[in-house]
Amino acid sequence: MEAKLDKTDLAILELLQTNSKITNLELSKRIGLSPAPTLERVKKLETNGVIKSYHAKIDRRKLGLNVNTFVLVSLDWKKANTHEIFIQKVSDIEEISECYIITGEADFILKITCKDLQAYEDLLFKKLSQIEEVERLKTLMTLSEVKKSEVLPFHYS
Repeated sequence: MEAKLDKTDLAILELLQTNSKITNLELSKRIGLSPAPTLERVKKLETNGVIKSYHAKIDRRKLGLNVNTFVLVSLDWKKANTHEIFIQKVSDIEEISECYIITGEADFILKITCKDLQAYEDLLFKKLSQIEEVERLKTLMTLSEVKKSEVLPFHYS
């Protein structure tokens, strides 16, 4: 269900998306409200689930996570509960950071981050290809990151 947000709520969200560590005082100055109502609005946005959480953006390469891939997964739909079983199994694999149901060439797309090619190969052959519900896997290896934004494309002004 879409939340009912006014211009002030959208301004708060836009500022928090780019800097979640902004102080309430600075946030209130930027949106033109006093600190108490600003804090109330932020709390309401959190309570209503519009703001889900706050995160640190971490450079994966600084942690030695040098391989980033996307994997197209086609499932074998002859088995009962294929969809649910697959989702449960990939939820337990920590290298998979994102999983989407898609249309087109495959049923799912996975975003996978690993230390190196050997770690990815191990994941591919020892975990992903061992999931009985999987019919076909297709790896899309990333070469470099051109754009990555966690900021949603909305503007309050």
